[in-house]
Amino acid sequence: MANMKQGGHETAGQSVAPANGKLGVMVVGLGAVATTMIAGVEAVRRGLAKPIGSLTQMGTIRLGKRTESKSPLIKDFVPLADLNDVVFTGWDIFEDNVYESAAHAEVLKPEILAKLKPYLETIKPMPAVFDQFYVKRLHGTHVKTGKNKRELAEQVKADIRAFKKTVDRVVMIWCGSTEIFMEPSAVHASIENFEKGLECNDAGIASSQIYAYAALSEGVPFANGAPNLTVDVPAMIELSKRNAAPICGKDFKTGQTFMKTVLAPAFKARMLGVSGWFSTNILGNRDGEVLDDPQSFKTKEESKLGSLEYIFQPDLYPDLYKDIYHKIRINYYPPRGDEKEAWDNIDIFGWLGYPMQLKVNFLCRDSILAAPVALDLVLFLDLAKRTPDLRSIGIQEWLSFYLKSPQTAEGLYPEHDLFIQSMKLKNTLRHIMGHELITHLGLEYYD
Repeated sequence: MANMKQGGHETAGQSVAPANGKLGVMVVGLGAVATTMIAGVEAVRRGLAKPIGSLTQMGTIRLGKRTESKSPLIKDFVPLADLNDVVFTGWDIFEDNVYESAAHAEVLKPEILAKLKPYLETIKPMPAVFDQFYVKRLHGTHVKTGKNKRELAEQVKADIRAFKKTVDRVVMIWCGSTEIFMEPSAVHASIENFEKGLECNDAGIASSQIYAYAALSEGVPFANGAPNLTVDVPAMIELSKRNAAPICGKDFKTGQTFMKTVLAPAFKARMLGVSGWFSTNILGNRDGEVLDDPQSFKTKEESKLGSLEYIFQPDLYPDLYKDIYHKIRINYYPPRGDEKEAWDNIDIFGWLGYPMQLKVNFLCRDSILAAPVALDLVLFLDLAKRTPDLRSIGIQEWLSFYLKSPQTAEGLYPEHDLFIQSMKLKNTLRHIMGHELITHLGLEYYD
């Protein structure tokens, strides 16, 4: 690929490996989000629906100047796996196949599920690694057993190796429940410590970390759709780099937090102050039930709280954001099922300190928003694995666009602003394909 000029320097296009053969997607937790993703991909493959919400399938990327009118589809610009080449498998704590689980979740209409039933019934979960200590409200019946956590990790590795024989590449994604709040401890400080912890059943190692350890040990990229302490610890980052298995942040950025990372940058861009931001949700699916436990809610709360502080930078703008009061509530309300409702009351102030209010009522479908996010993460992590510039650096910060809690290099604050995240993602794609980065300066049009 020809060298491209960028900012006075030359940057060579990377030799990104093609997406040949089958991409195997191993999903942890075949609940509402996972079954909505899997059923959706099959519906798109059969021409029954459009992949709305998926940047990899419907998004474009501008190349060169605006006057050149070059904006190919992202999937035509970078070598992504074709949806027809994606193969799904997974684990779950219940024996229901994907059709039964999707019907139980009641996200998709029965008539669309009926058309997909023969395919969805073929995907049956493997027994899962599960410990109720970490998810209090669930009672798993389809679970692995072993004398210690090391043995459970080896069983997951065996599942990965068996699946690898049927496909060409593998990515793993956690679509399971939110675990109790945990903080990094000595067991997470190194791979050696972590492996010793597996042997002695260290309580600091939750189920999600057993999956992540198994995946990264096998060189498989790992995405975390929940706010659990999973790969954001030194041992997992080290393992990711060692085995060229890309990782990213955590917790799908879907409803309320998605809106926060849109609205907060707008207030900041116009130097409008914020004195308070109150957020509440009602949700009735399995995720809502799990979050009804205070320890699991704490994990989610930490993930949802972080975005505003990083966007507003109160240390830089004390007059506008130093004393902001930010409160989040999630309430389990079974009648709503997957149809979450979120309310935000935002107290802002403007010129001369005069107060104003903004109220947002988002009636969203949690899994409908999360499914394309999960799909994009899987496809982009597979791309990262095939890209020399990306595969061995561990953390893929350019995928922050999809996540409530972006992961970064040590000592680097995360970018939560959705528009900065979008620019970072697209410039990363331009970079790996050897194209000029876009700064939006635009002075050349007026020479």
